[in-house]
Amino acid sequence: MQKIDSHQHFWNFDPKRDAWITEDMAAIRRDFGPEDLRPVYDAHGVEGCVAVQADQSQAENDFLLGLAEHHEWIKGVVGWVDLQADDVADKLEQLSARKKFKGIRHILQGEKQRDFMLRPAFLRGIGQLQKFDLAYDILIYPDQLRYAADFVARFPNQRFVVDHIAKPYIRDKKLNPWREDMQRLASYKNVWCKVSGMVTEANWSSWQKSDFTPYLDTVTSLFGPERLMYGSDWPVCLVAATYGEMLEIVVDYFSVLSTTEQEKIFRTNAIEFYKL
Repeated sequence: MQKIDSHQHFWNFDPKRDAWITEDMAAIRRDFGPEDLRPVYDAHGVEGCVAVQADQSQAENDFLLGLAEHHEWIKGVVGWVDLQADDVADKLEQLSARKKFKGIRHILQGEKQRDFMLRPAFLRGIGQLQKFDLAYDILIYPDQLRYAADFVARFPNQRFVVDHIAKPYIRDKKLNPWREDMQRLASYKNVWCKVSGMVTEANWSSWQKSDFTPYLDTVTSLFGPERLMYGSDWPVCLVAATYGEMLEIVVDYFSVLSTTEQEKIFRTNAIEFYKL
């Protein structure tokens, strides 16, 4: 089965800009480009991907779109704009004119104001996305989930996807209140979920496949195969696992599903959600 990786990153490493890549993440404190990823995809049956912003700048949009223009298998780009800016509609219009620009992400997990997503100016910006047929990636930690349902409820026709199953406390084997808050968020049918970023929330050096089962059980029961999509979070995942190890966790877990359901999770849902 060919796969679409709905979530990965490229960067030319800059220690100042990329300060989030700390010393204990030595494995990813370097450049990562298409030439690094393509052989990995070839080895694991991945036909294409969505490249997601790791820096909040127009330069990041230009960088990722430039790569996508030169590599057909980079099917889409999720970039960034200042959603609170007065000229946000103009910026979105310019970006949406570029064929592979598919969505927007703001690094909400890093905001000191934990309910930043409910700021009136931010909400105004989100309200512009549907006009340009752009998706929105929700990047949050579990403590922000309680605001997320109120956030998405305001935009019933906007496509949302939760990145990295909202980063539950896997290393602590803690399910609630993450599970309860996800249940509320998943009740909105315009919200999808990326099965991604899990290994970095586990114990990097001693995780076991069984560590992820309660979390996978939760999102599968809440979103179903119709609203889940596979993402690698490469190269961030490399701090805790090889691409193959990370992929094996989800492939094994979903192997009990029908072929059609597996194809949705690993390929067609990403195509549909991002309109690739």
